[in-house]
Amino acid sequence: MAIQNRSSRRKDEIVSHFIQPSLVARVFLALAAAASLTGCGVVAFPVRVSSAAVKIVPVAGDVVAYPLDKTADVID
Repeated sequence: MAIQNRSSRRKDEIVSHFIQPSLVARVFLALAAAASLTGCGVVAFPVRVSSAAVKIVPVAGDVVAYPLDKTADVID
């Protein structure tokens, strides 16, 4: 009887060692943050930055930046 009790206690210790409440909370928060950023402008940010950099070119800047602006609008 004592052997079964010791082995079941050991399994509980192993499980609690691998699945800590703080770890579960951290993973949940990370997934919630990632899910909230899916439709955000974070993805469109590099396209907007490159569009702004291209607009500096005097003659062709606006022509080249137009498709980039439209792409960023679609992403948003």
